[in-house]
Amino acid sequence: MAYRDIREFLVKLEEAGRLRRIAVPVDHTWELACLARWMLQGLPEEQRFGLLFEKVTGFDTRVMTAILGASRWNYALALETTPDGIHEKWVNALLHPIAPRVVEESPAREVVAAGADVDLKAIPIPTWTPGKDAAPYITATVITVDLDTGLQNAATYRCMVKDGNHLAINLTPGRHGHTNYSTWCRRGRPAPFAIVVGAEPVVHLAAISNVPYGTDELTIAGGLKGAPVEVVHGRSGDLLIPAHCEFILEGEIPPNATALEGNFGEFAGYMGGINEKPLAAITSISRRRDAIYYGYISQMPPSESTMIQSKSNEGLILKMLRHDHGETTVKDVAIDLTYGGLLAHCIVSMTPRDPEHAKRVGRLVAEGTALKRVTVVDEDVDIRDPFHVDWALNSRYNPARDTIIIENVTTGIIMDPSIRWVDGRPIEAGSKVVIDATEKTGAGEISLPPRDLMLKAKETWDSLGLPPFEIPKRVRLVLDRAARRPRRDA
Repeated sequence: MAYRDIREFLVKLEEAGRLRRIAVPVDHTWELACLARWMLQGLPEEQRFGLLFEKVTGFDTRVMTAILGASRWNYALALETTPDGIHEKWVNALLHPIAPRVVEESPAREVVAAGADVDLKAIPIPTWTPGKDAAPYITATVITVDLDTGLQNAATYRCMVKDGNHLAINLTPGRHGHTNYSTWCRRGRPAPFAIVVGAEPVVHLAAISNVPYGTDELTIAGGLKGAPVEVVHGRSGDLLIPAHCEFILEGEIPPNATALEGNFGEFAGYMGGINEKPLAAITSISRRRDAIYYGYISQMPPSESTMIQSKSNEGLILKMLRHDHGETTVKDVAIDLTYGGLLAHCIVSMTPRDPEHAKRVGRLVAEGTALKRVTVVDEDVDIRDPFHVDWALNSRYNPARDTIIIENVTTGIIMDPSIRWVDGRPIEAGSKVVIDATEKTGAGEISLPPRDLMLKAKETWDSLGLPPFEIPKRVRLVLDRAARRPRRDA
């Protein structure tokens, strides 16, 4: 059975040894984020875990972070699969979305504060980059709706706490939430919105994905879950909000109301700028009686936000290539774990049908996404093993012949720290690179003994009591591919 809420997931996470409870009091203004940062920066990925802070100084509310995105193992558990099964879950969800189901009640409506009783400062919202962020920030799922079509969008936008009932929301032109907000502004009407904190895992993971505008992410969440996500009507009646969550913050964004937003630590590892953003008024805060606050930790990668964005969008790109473009020889897709919706390195493994095929596929990815670098390799390369990718780059890639530079890229230029700025304006455009690191004609045979001899020697190794090991994936892939080719004895 799929998780009904994030609390059921916490139980599963703890059973798997991928959650740590912190029982001593912590200060949410600095200590909480710094401890989470050490977990991400100090431990290798396979040892990382979600954090549940059970005592936050000055509050009764518990706080959790890195629950979904401490590692790919946490992410896979959220989808009730293994790391190798994540893509299958995503492709199936994108091909078979399931519409949400309206219910009457939500456990997050046990306690409701409205009007003058609204107070964001009663919630232990962390400061994620202590000493540098301008304020605490909510990092959760924001629900908006298009006034003209009634189509909803669920996405993650950081929200800067301005005072007890106002937020500056990072809605920027080109983002789907801003497009929805604009449909209300053009009519001179306030745009309704809701922030969902601590929803069931599939809602968070779907909301982080870069699906086309007009796609209701809650239908993708239903596809990931294999069942409808239950939703309740918003208090204003304009929105459908995931019912099984910890907090629901509702409000409206008046037309043309803005405020300065920033500084905030960005996913690329640098502090962002200060800009005018829509100013939202919170009209009600609903919550469970014993609510647990959940916020993503982003900023310097590796981070929770870059993990969940990388894993979610790998599945989207795989589906795009195979099902939208008919590239059936594509085997796998990996995005490096610095990805925050922009600027990352994507590696595609495939079987090229002709000498230019890999370049064509690489260009499809580069032009259809906000990724900055795309490398295409053969199916015998383990795309999640940096050593093996480097081997392919060094042995199969000729930069003068196998590189495509895409110039004059403007998407994401504001977020790209590599772009030079003068007097607050960029003085150059961005660019992208496509690398064809697939094997070329005449490369020769792989310099490993044949598969049958290597496996026979492995049996001898084991019988001798030598140190045990699992055959690395990079070796299995190379041996398997070589075994499918005609053997030429020396």
